Amino acid sequence: MDEKLAKNFATEWVDAWNAHDVDRVLSHYADDFEMCSPIIAQLLGVPSGTLRGKEAVGAYWRKALQVVPDLRFELISVLIGVRSVTLYYKGARDKLSAEVFDFNASGHVVKAVAHYAN
Repeated sequence: MDEKLAKNFATEWVDAWNAHDVDRVLSHYADDFEMCSPIIAQLLGVPSGTLRGKEAVGAYWRKALQVVPDLRFELISVLIGVRSVTLYYKGARDKLSAEVFDFNASGHVVKAVAHYAN
């Protein structure tokens, strides 16, 4: 993972979320990507906390924005792996969050795993 690409992704991802532009956020993901989050389990009642595909995840994110209409992210740090990036940020209600993004060869996210502080 190239540092410039990682930082550009992080900036664009946070900006898209702060604009509440779900389609813009989804543009960074492969069509069949997998999203895993404890909030999926909480909000949607999906025990595995996992959804697959832009349609399913987009619907979840739109619902989440209805529940937290003032959602705003503040990027703290970008951690770079071999083919992954971890964003460490403040999320809803200023809770610390970390999200790991695995990328395919074309530069799209194929898997994202979110983690949240209690």
